[in-house]
Amino acid sequence: MTIAALNSNPAPAILPGSGGMRGALSDLFWRRPKLLLLLMLLPPVLWLGIVYIGSLFALLAQSFFSIDEFSGLINREFTLKTYGDLFQAANLDIILRTVTMAALVTLASAIVAFPIAYYAARYARGRWKALFYLGVMLPLWSSYLVKIYAWKLILAKEGILTWLLAKLNLLWLLDGWLSLPIVGGNSLSVSFTGTFIVFVYVWLPFMILPVQAALERVPGNLVEASFDLGASPGQTFRNVLFPLALPGIVAGSIFTFSLTLGDYIIPQIIGTSRLFIGQAVYSQQGTAGNIPLAAAFTVVPIVIMGFYLWGAKRMGAFDAL
Repeated sequence: MTIAALNSNPAPAILPGSGGMRGALSDLFWRRPKLLLLLMLLPPVLWLGIVYIGSLFALLAQSFFSIDEFSGLINREFTLKTYGDLFQAANLDIILRTVTMAALVTLASAIVAFPIAYYAARYARGRWKALFYLGVMLPLWSSYLVKIYAWKLILAKEGILTWLLAKLNLLWLLDGWLSLPIVGGNSLSVSFTGTFIVFVYVWLPFMILPVQAALERVPGNLVEASFDLGASPGQTFRNVLFPLALPGIVAGSIFTFSLTLGDYIIPQIIGTSRLFIGQAVYSQQGTAGNIPLAAAFTVVPIVIMGFYLWGAKRMGAFDAL
């Protein structure tokens, strides 16, 4: 009897709409899922398209203007004169110096990061791996400026590094290095070498983590098979570990290279009077008031990183991120 009563009043296939504005919107989004997806994606798309990409296009447009040499006002007529100014000796020297520093920092970071990442990937277990992550990530949690000013004190002529070298009777080695052109200076805190050291320290975690992730994906039996076939440790590194870890190294280099290209705080605090691209952009926009040239300087690392990312993608670096 009960079963017959249930069969005589079957439930509707589609439930009636809910009452009120909230119910109407819920019914609308349920029937039109693409509309819900559009509304969810609209805020980030507007942020990326207008605030980020829009500002880049505005910057690009500024680089095609020029500065009037007599009035100092911006001439808003299309011209390539500002890009021609980039190839002047002084500006070209800034670009080459920045790219050279970025390449050296990337290379040094890869050399330092590889053994650390290899140990973490192959041997660190349990608490030791947690300690590894803590040691790598802890510098990233501290203030950026505090770290730089701390290094300025360490590298100063009266700093702890000079004191330590004096105790070891190696001060002559530091003086000899500082007497060299380009890389030297009055002290490490006002030298190309000091800038290089601080760049490597600050960006090193961004190289260690991708390399460690890439090495963890290398099967251990490949290394064992290489030794079983009579390969030396050097041959195993060149033919097995390095090719498989290369995407992780390239992925880390994206961070170290790009961050060095655009940074202006480290060279401003630690280094010589020779400018980098970031400092040139700051000075041209602020002190000189030459916004078109500042915009043209800003386009340089964008173009360089565009080609760099294209090459990194071809090498499978994005799989290691």
